[in-house]
Amino acid sequence: MSRDHVQSAERSADSAEAPFLELLARGASADAYEQPVLLARAEGRPPERIAALEQAKLLALRVRSEIEGRRRREAELSALFETAHDLAGLRDLDAVLRAIVQRARSLLGTDVAYLSLNDAARGDTYMRVTEGSVAARFQQLRLGMGEGLGGLVAQTARPYVTDDYFKDERFQHTRSIDAGVRDEGLVAILGVPLMIGPQVIGVLFAADRRARVFEREQIALLGSFAALAAAAIDTANWLTETRSALDRLGRANEIIRDRSGVIERASDVHDRLAELVLRGGGVHDVAAAVSEVLDGTVEFAEPGDAPTAALEASRAEGHAVRHGDDWVAAVAAGGELLGTLMLRGHPGLDPVDQRTLERAAMVTSLLLLARRSASEAEQRVRGELLDDLLDARDRDPRLLRERAARLHADLDGPHVVLAARLDATAADADQEAAARRRLWSAASHLASTRHGLAAAREGGTVLLLPLGPGDTATTLARRTARDLGTAVREGVTVGASAPVEQLAARPDAVVAAYAEGQRCLEALRLLGRAGDGAAAEDFGFLGLLLAGDRDISGFVDRTIGRVVTYDERRGTDLLRTLDAYFACGMSPARTKDDLHVHVNTVAQRLERVGRLLGDDWQSPARVLEIQLALRLHRLSSAAPH
Repeated sequence: MSRDHVQSAERSADSAEAPFLELLARGASADAYEQPVLLARAEGRPPERIAALEQAKLLALRVRSEIEGRRRREAELSALFETAHDLAGLRDLDAVLRAIVQRARSLLGTDVAYLSLNDAARGDTYMRVTEGSVAARFQQLRLGMGEGLGGLVAQTARPYVTDDYFKDERFQHTRSIDAGVRDEGLVAILGVPLMIGPQVIGVLFAADRRARVFEREQIALLGSFAALAAAAIDTANWLTETRSALDRLGRANEIIRDRSGVIERASDVHDRLAELVLRGGGVHDVAAAVSEVLDGTVEFAEPGDAPTAALEASRAEGHAVRHGDDWVAAVAAGGELLGTLMLRGHPGLDPVDQRTLERAAMVTSLLLLARRSASEAEQRVRGELLDDLLDARDRDPRLLRERAARLHADLDGPHVVLAARLDATAADADQEAAARRRLWSAASHLASTRHGLAAAREGGTVLLLPLGPGDTATTLARRTARDLGTAVREGVTVGASAPVEQLAARPDAVVAAYAEGQRCLEALRLLGRAGDGAAAEDFGFLGLLLAGDRDISGFVDRTIGRVVTYDERRGTDLLRTLDAYFACGMSPARTKDDLHVHVNTVAQRLERVGRLLGDDWQSPARVLEIQLALRLHRLSSAAPH
């Protein structure tokens, strides 16, 4: 292809991207991305121009989808952080609850959102806050306990969702409830419990006036808002109880003086936690801030590193619990246990300080969820790029380099493709899927820390890792097998390719390298070396069959290179002696006749060979490799240069 033609094609691709970049810049709808292609067809543009527009359109739509996903996740996290900040400076309970309902409706994109609270005195539940409601009867509903979808949520303390309320027979329908729902025109309803410890105090709802399937992420998001709403109610109740106690005791001034230090610490830690959330602090920053305010040592620990009984009690009660001289506060979200905050050596903890520790645990769960969301997004992007390198041969090298640069990866440097698979076989399909997810998660984390890529493929995982200074494909494979095995707590076998470079411009090299890594992986398993890592160069002459580039010179050098070098430097005949020795059936007596030298000379030369090649050089496996290497060396030496 001529230079002018290449430049023309590049200009065509660049001009094809221009209208879609403009659409991205002004945030156009997805339908608008068809217009440039339709216009080009209507104008009778050449097929290559239309093809370039189609490719640019698909890329632009992917970018638009990624941007929208990021904006949505940012909006969700921002709303949770803002709500947590509102809670930290709680002044008006109704205002906080209205903000929670409004944000839940906005982020889930529902027609209506509402919150009901239990009335212990009347034994029923009532609407406390509604957003988007238009029916007066619906806004004034009072439900008997156990009635309607809300009653099912309250009874089970679990989220429930219905795609079509009036066709759902899982809960008890009543005339008054159905009439209110019908007046409002609701069809799809999601309800999550408001809980203080194990007690359900109400339900937070999101509903649509059309059939709709709520996704798992949306259910988890509404659950997070419900946790904040319950915390706001709990805090308000606690403040009410405190004021009542002050009034009853008649010792307001003395109690205020005694409690002022604690309240100041609580306010201080709330402000600090809010600041940490806003500036993107981590869980250890939260622990450090609470340690300073409570004048103690607060540590974050993984679930397995905390006292089991105390951790489960804190999780069930929703409060920090005492364990000896320590306090344990479970860090949980949506029923999932994420860790624990432990206050060491502080048995006499004030109730306000106890609540401060509990609030810190809640903020820690939000930070962990945010970090997980960001990590999962990066893992997906890394996996998509590696999938494109393995599957899409016609990708633009420039775009591939740009995508890799955003992930701090350099596709032009030397890399090794590694195929990894778990050794053990799970008892059932669910356990097998869970084990593969653990391997994928560990591989993704490893790739992100080493500026590489990872993707799930063919029941295992494939990694593309850069080759560091002093590293070989073998050392990288063994280290990766060890690191992944430690992370998933199971044996992981890893086969590695030979190093490859310029991957953006040579997508076929990635495919060939992956095939070579798979062959090495299967060879390890067949040789009984499961849980190990290796490259083709580790298998001797078998490596010639496993390697994608048939590295004959490398095999010869690894097998008899030291003997070749010794002959070249000293002018000896060790190679000729080896040839004669094998040709004479490994008999020194016949070898000396063939070479016309004394038998002691043969013995001395063979002893030298042993020092160069190792004591086991005459074992059957080594003899086969050495003879093959000698023959390949003769062929390469005889070949014209």
